[in-house]
Amino acid sequence: MIRLHYFPGNASLAPHILLHETGAPFELQLVDRAQGEHKSPAYLKLNPNGLIPVLEDGALVLYEAAAICLHLADTHPAAALAPALGTAERAHFYKWLVWMTNTLQATLIHYFYPERLVDEGNVDGAAQVKAHAQARVGSLLEQLDAQFASHGGPWLLGATYSAADAYAFMLCRWTRGFPARPAREYPHLAPFLERMLARPAVQRTIAAEKLLKPIV
Repeated sequence: MIRLHYFPGNASLAPHILLHETGAPFELQLVDRAQGEHKSPAYLKLNPNGLIPVLEDGALVLYEAAAICLHLADTHPAAALAPALGTAERAHFYKWLVWMTNTLQATLIHYFYPERLVDEGNVDGAAQVKAHAQARVGSLLEQLDAQFASHGGPWLLGATYSAADAYAFMLCRWTRGFPARPAREYPHLAPFLERMLARPAVQRTIAAEKLLKPIV
């Protein structure tokens, strides 16, 4: 049995969507961040970084959201969550997934947790980090928006839905509270987010996690 350790709206959101896309049976295990469960000894045995998510697939224990997404795509080929191996499309799939987790997601983490990058009590420094991160996220959203504009297709890679779309949806959702230009205000990202919201797998994920509006 597959078990996804999650917290609503966290980096577990994309893997959760993909589990619904595969149609495979799975269990959800809430990791209550408010109670510090992600730092508990039991959870740290699964992920020594104390971060969410973790996927248990039989004897396999896997962390890092992008790695989990790749694993789900590889182990459920019938769901067609990734282009064929050895193709240029597959290479671009890798590129965008790595870019999202290594560049856009990392910058979003700086926005939400700026105090991690400065000395304790440095309120002004944290505010500066947050402001610079928000500006950087804006430029990255422009790049993501331009990708959709470049091919005119409904999904990140073009005509075909992939695991990269679930990841893009998750990260775009994280900008919903931005005081200036969240993802939903970009001309090509806005309709993409609406298409994602219409997918049954996304609707089931939103319901299961009890996510509150605004969703994006």
